[in-house]
Amino acid sequence: MFFHLRIHKAAVGVALAVLLVAGASLLLLSAQQSATLSSSLDSELSAVPLPEPSAYALPLPEDRGQADLEQTLKRLGTTASVLFIDAHPDDEDGALLTYLTRGLGARATLMSLTRGEGGLNAMSAESYDALGLIRTNELLRAGEAYGVDQLWGTEADFGFSKTQEEAFTSWGHERVLFDAVLAVRQTRPQVIIATFVGGITDGHGQHQVSGEIAQEAFKAAADPKVFPEQLKDGLQPWQAQAVYSRTPFAAITDQGMFDSATGKYAPAKFHNYVTGDWIEGHPSTDVVIPEGTWDPALGRTYAQISREGWGEQKSQYGGASPQLSEPASAAYHLWGATPMAATGAAAVDGASSSNDTSLFNNHKVKIDTSLEGLASLAGANPPAWLTDGLRQIQMGLAAATPDIVNKGGVAGAHALVPVYRQALDLYSKVQSSNLSFDAKAELSFELANKIDEFQSAFKDLLGLDLIAFRTGSGGGRGGGGGRGGTADETPPSVAPGQVFNVRAHIANSLGATDLSRVWLVNAVGSQWKSDATGATAAAAAPANSAPASDRVFHVQVADDAQPTAPFFTRPNTEQAFYDISNPQWRLRSFAPWPLEAWAEFTFEGVPIRLGQIVQTLQHATGPGGFYEPLVVTPSIGVRIDPEASILPLDGSALPVKVTVQAQAAAEGTVALKLPEGWRSNPAQIDFHLKGAGNTEPLVFSVTPAKVGAGSYDLQAVATVAGHSYQTGWQRIGYPGLRPYNQYRLAKLETRKIDVKVATGLRVGYVMGTGDTVPEAIEALGVTPHLLSSQELTASDLSQWSVIVIGVRAYNNRPELNAAQPRLDQYVQNGGTLLVLYQTNNFPAPLALTMKGIGERVVDEHTPVKLLDPSNALFTSPNRITPADFDGWFEERGHGFLDTWDPGYTALTETADPGQEPQRGGLIVTHPGKGTYIYVAYALHRQFPELVPGTYRLLANLLSAGHAATTGNRE
Repeated sequence: MFFHLRIHKAAVGVALAVLLVAGASLLLLSAQQSATLSSSLDSELSAVPLPEPSAYALPLPEDRGQADLEQTLKRLGTTASVLFIDAHPDDEDGALLTYLTRGLGARATLMSLTRGEGGLNAMSAESYDALGLIRTNELLRAGEAYGVDQLWGTEADFGFSKTQEEAFTSWGHERVLFDAVLAVRQTRPQVIIATFVGGITDGHGQHQVSGEIAQEAFKAAADPKVFPEQLKDGLQPWQAQAVYSRTPFAAITDQGMFDSATGKYAPAKFHNYVTGDWIEGHPSTDVVIPEGTWDPALGRTYAQISREGWGEQKSQYGGASPQLSEPASAAYHLWGATPMAATGAAAVDGASSSNDTSLFNNHKVKIDTSLEGLASLAGANPPAWLTDGLRQIQMGLAAATPDIVNKGGVAGAHALVPVYRQALDLYSKVQSSNLSFDAKAELSFELANKIDEFQSAFKDLLGLDLIAFRTGSGGGRGGGGGRGGTADETPPSVAPGQVFNVRAHIANSLGATDLSRVWLVNAVGSQWKSDATGATAAAAAPANSAPASDRVFHVQVADDAQPTAPFFTRPNTEQAFYDISNPQWRLRSFAPWPLEAWAEFTFEGVPIRLGQIVQTLQHATGPGGFYEPLVVTPSIGVRIDPEASILPLDGSALPVKVTVQAQAAAEGTVALKLPEGWRSNPAQIDFHLKGAGNTEPLVFSVTPAKVGAGSYDLQAVATVAGHSYQTGWQRIGYPGLRPYNQYRLAKLETRKIDVKVATGLRVGYVMGTGDTVPEAIEALGVTPHLLSSQELTASDLSQWSVIVIGVRAYNNRPELNAAQPRLDQYVQNGGTLLVLYQTNNFPAPLALTMKGIGERVVDEHTPVKLLDPSNALFTSPNRITPADFDGWFEERGHGFLDTWDPGYTALTETADPGQEPQRGGLIVTHPGKGTYIYVAYALHRQFPELVPGTYRLLANLLSAGHAATTGNRE
């Protein structure tokens, strides 16, 4: 799994740009300039395009040494390939993917239509697009365990959708199909797989879309009339040979099939989007995949390995428990196959045979996954030299494998050399042949993958390794205090025009190879310079065959280098898809990292190439040192935090907090752009930074002019040396997850809201996750106190007028269950306990229940009926009407209760179209002298959007029981 993400391009002779170690003051050329330079690299690999190296500096244990070697040999011996399509991170069948890649050696790509930005966050407060960055990085970590490459659609997760139609309405059918077809054409899979069937058993409208679109792409990608604009730069139509999905999750009974999204049953009918037919009853199980198979080289089952990867997606579940070693399987249904794949199959109908455990070879499908089978890419009558060449490689691998496995090391590498030589020769013959353009491109794509796999095998056999990282000003070796050398801890980013050092550390553990060259690649288009010659860090240069050596490059970032930032953005969260800044990057995880390092060795006359994204070493107490890819940020950034706030209720000035970010010592001024008539005190603030870092918040007091309805924007501008900066960045992530920078205008959105709140409130708050409600409470003029575990279980709770249980806190604060008797007594004694939305059953003074994670109401426009408009929660201190539910974002809420004790009063009713009326969204009871309230409405989604009604409702909920002391705080 050493190299990742080789995307098919017909321009197979074009390599990425390089900086050679010979000569000074060279440019790190852009990719467009690299074609002319690649011929100057005197190597048989010159014509083979560089794949994209891994951004992870330290491979998983499964991808090192003997374990990796045995998997690489599996990959070398097969051409099996799959594209797996689903809707969100964590939808994937990771155990299947792990079985295919690590068990069978298949080349696998995982495509998620969305980045999961509409979901919940169990780890931090980021939401929407910031959460999408987190879940992208989480799935990339999971994909390491699965052994897959990854692609992404341009669709944005807009929250739970109950129907296929709703999802397609938000995304557009053509957009989703375009992305899926492009993925098929780029990755050229033999088999397409989906988690979902495209029916209501999928449990989510977006799930249904992914199941349907996987089947549609199976046909559409082969049709040159479909999205012909994709067919440029050598990309060609592609016909996969079969398409499968997992059999439906939901049970099919005498009542039909259950739609968990709507809570209704429907007749058991499934649409085949390949043939247009309908299947009555349960789709057949055509293949049963033994995902629980134990791998002796890896020491675990594929399901166990995949569970570890799935557990990396912590923002969804907070982590996963290890899986036991036991048999496990998954059933898959075949939706369609090409006539070629179906030819020779034992049967085309009927149930799966007990031996059908292969997606490539079963009773309905026969797909040739041999190396010799690649000859078919040259047409019905491939030339003999091609067929013979592929057969020789296949036979050579079979003959050499026992020596490679049993002898290992230099002897094993020696046995592999003749076969590798045949692959290099065949690649060269294909390039110089008179085959058609398409055939040459297809064969070059497949053979380049094999050449990469050969190099991975040599890396494991010969103990080769490369790691490149930013180093200190002297470029010397990092100290280890007698415990071995380490990289230098350095800043994680560089700025345009900055000069810095890169150290490439090359390990040649067995000393059996010669180091031919080391070079750097800048893959993002601008021209970076180096005034170094790749000199060694040590005083005396080691021999080319030394067990370890270092090269240090003095690099200058291009003056016009662009920040390492998401290339996918949208103007607001209401837009359910991303705009793409560079069409060539569509479907990528992120923009290319700015700098790569490469090393080439020679062993018995054949070249071996290793690549690595240039890293930085960071350090945190507890985890210790860890690597992150080097990124580019601007020299100056400016941020406003928070980015949204209502105007103070008492008419006082609005505090605006501005932070300036700098890559080096800087001084300048900050001022605010204000709406007409607004005033700022002071008008500007000077700042002086003596080194890289951030200023303390610079606080402005803003006095608005007379304001009406609607929102107002304030913009911060930093001026340094005559240049203006209006954008800043934030590292998005959490401890243990690689961060990614998100860029935002330094803008504050504010609005005046007509709201009153009880005076003298003392609020204790139990933080949940993804919880920004305390900021909303503070905007009402009440500063909440965040209750610690100790305070919950031992302090005097009566000091608080109201205690708020934050979003999903019962899931993430286990001490709450132990503290519940104290909370119940607190209410009995006269306190108010306000429980915000939860995701499963939780303790309460009187019984209440929700099924699963509770009912959802996803249409934010659906009417809300007030069942008792005269209830104090609707009348004091603010008169709440149905109009307060206007202008909501994303959803009404979820976690609606199913049943509750008659002692509760239900105060509202709402429902999606076709849904049973939901009255469990706001309930109240008065045990003893106090008040207990549960709210399932998604208030936390609305506060950052400054939805007026939600602030008014929150003020009433906080003020419950305190109407007598209510004052107007406008």
